[in-house]
Amino acid sequence: METGYIKVAAATPNIKVADCKHNYKAITEAIDEACQKNAKIIVLPELCVTGYTCNDLFLQQTLLKNAYETAEQIAKDSQNKDILIAVGFPFVYLSKLYNVAAIIYGGEILCLIPKTYIPNYSEFYEVRHFNSGPKKAVMVTMGGKNIPFGTDIIVSAKNVCGLNIAVEICEDLWVSLPPSTNHALNGASVILNLSASDENTGKESYRRSLVLNQSARLYSAYVYTSAGDGESTTDLVFSGHNIIAENGVLLKESERFKNQIIYADIDLQKIAAERLKTTTYNVCAQSDYTVLEFEYKKIESSEASYVLDRYIDKAPFVPSDERLRSKRCDEILNIQAYGLKKRLEHTNAKTAVVAISGGLDSTLALLVTARAFDLLGKDRKDIVAVTMPGFGTTDRTYDNAVSMIKCIGATFKEINICDAVTEHLKLIEHDIDTHDVTYENAQARQRTYIIMDIANKTGGMVIGTGDLSELALGWATYNGDHMSMYAVNCSVPKTLVRHLVKYYADTCNDDKLRDVLMDVLDTPVSPELIPPKDGDIVQKTEDLVGPYELHDFYLYHMMRFGFSPSKIYYIAKIAFKGEYGDETILKWLKMFYRRFFSQQFKRSCIPDGPKVGSVALSPRGDLRMPSDAVSKGWLDELERLGNL
Repeated sequence: METGYIKVAAATPNIKVADCKHNYKAITEAIDEACQKNAKIIVLPELCVTGYTCNDLFLQQTLLKNAYETAEQIAKDSQNKDILIAVGFPFVYLSKLYNVAAIIYGGEILCLIPKTYIPNYSEFYEVRHFNSGPKKAVMVTMGGKNIPFGTDIIVSAKNVCGLNIAVEICEDLWVSLPPSTNHALNGASVILNLSASDENTGKESYRRSLVLNQSARLYSAYVYTSAGDGESTTDLVFSGHNIIAENGVLLKESERFKNQIIYADIDLQKIAAERLKTTTYNVCAQSDYTVLEFEYKKIESSEASYVLDRYIDKAPFVPSDERLRSKRCDEILNIQAYGLKKRLEHTNAKTAVVAISGGLDSTLALLVTARAFDLLGKDRKDIVAVTMPGFGTTDRTYDNAVSMIKCIGATFKEINICDAVTEHLKLIEHDIDTHDVTYENAQARQRTYIIMDIANKTGGMVIGTGDLSELALGWATYNGDHMSMYAVNCSVPKTLVRHLVKYYADTCNDDKLRDVLMDVLDTPVSPELIPPKDGDIVQKTEDLVGPYELHDFYLYHMMRFGFSPSKIYYIAKIAFKGEYGDETILKWLKMFYRRFFSQQFKRSCIPDGPKVGSVALSPRGDLRMPSDAVSKGWLDELERLGNL
């Protein structure tokens, strides 16, 4: 896939212990279903050709012969199937028995990968039958061909960029240094685990945490498949707990005791992006690793022909779970407040000066400042909250600003800027009836000029109100609202600002403040620089630059993973299906790239402010970008999409 996705399946077939003929049928049925679902990889459980619980039957020649022949037959049947198969069976080499994964594609067994760590404690007695396999691959004969046999093997798809597969088996994951760690450091991006993990109380969550943590540490995908119903219940019960994870995120999980096949699309580009930018992820390719290449017969390159089996969150900055969202909001408010607390302490500031418009951003800045003052044990009266009505100010935002300041307990100050701006426009010979960018920016700079001087007069510090989304788009007046002495909202995107204000409203004990905050949330986002019509806001930011929920989506995926415009367009269409049409998504994506590149000069000189999440645009931290970089390559790619 050009978009970097590869569909994988984790399957638990309905087997019978020691009945290879029955198991062959169950395994091939699972493979056929996965093929119909367009999966390109299927992982089946440990020793599923025979069943994991054969015990001393593993020493019987009949069972071993049947298992060998069944594995060969599964390989032959795969000749016309465009899917890589990992299936477990017992294999004899030099008179020793090994628990192996056969990696099969295109009618052939490509290699055999043995289990490294053989458990022999509690309910496990594998040492009675099996041996630890060799690390460096040796050649063995199977299906009339010489194939590699060893743990340190990576299977690479020549026609799928970034698809490098390695295998570990069950217990290998549970040890202190799993083999997958070395596999990943040698280039493996997808780890397959064929397992037979029995079920007991509490094991489910521990197993899940192992898979998620390993995929997170390795910046990899991890496909875990376990034995289920059908294994012997003489002493143990197996639940068929299958898990697909990516970079520490659970993509899909089976319902236990159901013997299910689960599917998910792994994002190989996301894995590559994480590894690329994480300098502490050190690839140390070793010469004793064997790399096997194969080539898929057909890889879907058309978006229309590919159904993505993966959830795309339209609000990646905002947790969808309410409890987690509340926890995150409180955490972010603390990060903002403690950052400001330190800065106020360090500068011995007597006051904090905040320009309050009655809009979302200045509301959040005031709430954060109040929390910082509480942490310092300072009187909120030392917060100088200044409202500066101008040509575009409406009664609604003015009233909300005044009420909010009073509820917070800050010192209220009102300075009407209309006369000063009118005089300024006369001085520069600008017609006051020409409502252009000069008219607008004159107001923004006048407000900044005023609050900076008030801060000087009161021995204070100007608290910035602009947010991350505005920084990304350059939606700020240079040396106007662009400037402050500490910018508490600088890494909070607009979609998250809303939730922070809502959280504060929901958790405060002041009914009047809660009502004001809820009305602020209900007010259209606007700089209010153009005179209102019939008392209503006429200048709505999202009508001019596009919906912030789209821009925040674009920003997250561009900055977090370095995705291309075409990849972002593809996933945006999925995330916002039914809300925005393809043309609308493409229109605002072009706007995003144009503004992001052209407005970097504003970000190159922004004030200090706290980073709160994984995406930030500080020139001192997360984004070192030349101010005169050209966006042509990105926009050309979008033009090609528009012409398709």
